[in-house]
Amino acid sequence: MPRRKRLPRPDWLKISLRTDANFKEVGGLISDNSLHTVCQEARCPNIYECWNHRTATFMILGDVCTRHCGFCSVKKGTPGPVNADEPASVADAAEKMGLKFAVVTSVDRDDLPDQGAGHFARTIHAIRNRLPHCGVEVLIPDFNGRRELLDIVLDAEPNVLAHNLETVKALYRRVRPVADYQQSLKVIRDTIDFRNERGVDIKTKCGIMVGLGETTGQIEETLEDIADTGCDIVTIGQYLSPKKNALPVEKFYTPEEFQYLGEKSLEFGIKHAESGPLVRSSYHAHDAHAKLLNTES
Repeated sequence: MPRRKRLPRPDWLKISLRTDANFKEVGGLISDNSLHTVCQEARCPNIYECWNHRTATFMILGDVCTRHCGFCSVKKGTPGPVNADEPASVADAAEKMGLKFAVVTSVDRDDLPDQGAGHFARTIHAIRNRLPHCGVEVLIPDFNGRRELLDIVLDAEPNVLAHNLETVKALYRRVRPVADYQQSLKVIRDTIDFRNERGVDIKTKCGIMVGLGETTGQIEETLEDIADTGCDIVTIGQYLSPKKNALPVEKFYTPEEFQYLGEKSLEFGIKHAESGPLVRSSYHAHDAHAKLLNTES
């Protein structure tokens, strides 16, 4: 069977590969502390903008994932042991970068008894001990729906708990074969239950990609499902195939279509929406959190 021809990337997705002293310094801090970032591992198109502005999304628990999602460029297989010094290294890099808001994510670690929840909590505490006024957002795996593991992370009281649905329900078997659509929605619901039970102010965020073959109607249904959980923030971005054997892009959505989807999110009751071709879950994370707080004040 002949290889399918890739869709040409439209002008609004062309990125300036501009690097300055900040870009090089951030890269050096990441390397010197033996850290991983989702900016590099997921081949994020915003790496040049974010690193030039001295921001990065730290990826903890190694760079090998136990799951095999069709959209992702992160290495798959059997991960190595957890680096116990990693939380301190993340905090050190965050301090040297002068961060006011840190974003931490991870690979899936289904091989660990707590699936990495304790390591997330230790990383949050390490950042807060070093930078007491630094906000922290964590983008977590689903922990296989285990509420007790989610609670370990929430007990550390991140400012934002993010978990991505990634795609519409109809495409889960192809895009996220090991994950479960309803289970991912449950992560957001359980976080809001925790927030209400403990009286803590933890915002929730959920992200999806478009361009994998879904219909507009399916996207709207997904946004309604996210809104029904009570989720505070949604991110909607264009899927970009990160490597040759990843799932192909089926459609490039226009900026106008992204504007429509952002507006529909608000209509459904989500408080804040970041919707655009280059939007990723952690893109402008500090700004999204600040805007949400401003609307509530």
